[in-house]
Amino acid sequence: MTKLDRRTLLAGAVATGAALALPPRVFAQAWSLTGQHRKILAVAKEQLERNRARLWRTDIVGVADFALPSSLPRFHFANLETGQVRSFLVAHGRGSDPEHDGFLKNFSNEFDSLATSRGAFITNEWYKGKYGTSIRLTGVDPDNSNALDRAIVLHPAWYANPDMLEKWGKLGRSDGCFAMAEADFNEALWHLSGGRLLYADRLGLG
Repeated sequence: MTKLDRRTLLAGAVATGAALALPPRVFAQAWSLTGQHRKILAVAKEQLERNRARLWRTDIVGVADFALPSSLPRFHFANLETGQVRSFLVAHGRGSDPEHDGFLKNFSNEFDSLATSRGAFITNEWYKGKYGTSIRLTGVDPDNSNALDRAIVLHPAWYANPDMLEKWGKLGRSDGCFAMAEADFNEALWHLSGGRLLYADRLGLG
């Protein structure tokens, strides 16, 4: 078996539940193959160019790939200056996953849908909310234009912590917000806030 085959096999094992035996901090590390990183960086660059005029900072782009289940690190911080990709767990909205099986089924821009929205978001200022320090988001596409008024934000949450995977094999659900593990959220505060781009869709990057 080649090195590439071994890595591919490991990735499949993670997807089927073997990830539950791994140390929690593994989920805050770059985990995918180089080919997947190239795809993430390409999406980040494409969306940055599409939205460049709206952005204050263009060094790092957040890419949320909701084709993956909540048990896998699907929130990627793509550094376009260094080519580095770091990946984190992120929860989706309960309205996007009514069966609560860990898979996002649908997006919504509607009020009271409790669903995640797709599209490009601009990160705004920090504020203190229900889950502590959080980052407001402005949606700039038709599919997420209500994000600010819906209070769709980026915040830490206990139900997005890795220990949820040990108990349930999936994260909890938000009310449509991008909820990260509490120990990882400082990464967003330092590297994704302040007028940067966050792009979310069902991308299927790996």
